[in-house]
Amino acid sequence: MTIKIVEQDFDPWQEIQSYQNAANMMAGQYGATSVFVGTMRDFNECDDVKGMTLEHYPGMTEKQLGQILAEAQQRWPIIETLVMHRVGVLYPNEPIVLVAVWTSHRGDAFDACRYIMEALKSRAPFWKKEMLTSDQERWVLKNTDGYKRANLPAE
Repeated sequence: MTIKIVEQDFDPWQEIQSYQNAANMMAGQYGATSVFVGTMRDFNECDDVKGMTLEHYPGMTEKQLGQILAEAQQRWPIIETLVMHRVGVLYPNEPIVLVAVWTSHRGDAFDACRYIMEALKSRAPFWKKEMLTSDQERWVLKNTDGYKRANLPAE
């Protein structure tokens, strides 16, 4: 179970590969890896966004993420997890968050990864200030539920 809060840009795919290479204790144990990578968009709430400052509460953020991972480990037979989250100044197309979960079976990997990501978005103490292309700034007051509602096919 690893949690990293980083200020520099990172390559999520390289991080996963490096983590797997370093975690020899997992060799032969896992049959599934579920990965979520969140990337900064250049739009939000119908406005163009040119950048964002992401702040956190050091110590408390890691503690909350640790609690989320412990909850996931109680619910699913997780072999290993990696959570990385950016803070500082970010720009569109840069990765913000990486959640990787290794388990024996895909269902557990999918479910645990989604649980961790959704709990992170709703409970971890991160704050976002967007820099709009109109040279205005605004704090993001709430996270979306993760779905685009417009243009969905009728049921």
